[in-house]
Amino acid sequence: MMYMHYCSECQFIHMLNGHKIFCPRCGFKLTELRITYMDYVNLSGEDRKKLAVRCANPAELTKLGTTYQMFKYSKWYRLLQSTSPAEVRKLNSDKHVAVG
Repeated sequence: MMYMHYCSECQFIHMLNGHKIFCPRCGFKLTELRITYMDYVNLSGEDRKKLAVRCANPAELTKLGTTYQMFKYSKWYRLLQSTSPAEVRKLNSDKHVAVG
């Protein structure tokens, strides 16, 4: 399933397959948004910009965000807890190889 996520570092709303924790663009932590994929794609361009502005405000982002509750039961999440954020960002950046 597609879920909407917001990266405070990139200040970008991502449509990602599944519940993701780290931004595919910069590797920093994502906030999963409460808005569904279908609701987001049905927003006008102006409403999408308004949502992005609301997400940029930390107080609003906490209201708009949600937490996927099943993370704590997954094997990869437990392994992730023992990895430092800097190591995770390096692993994410190693996956993105420039083509050309």
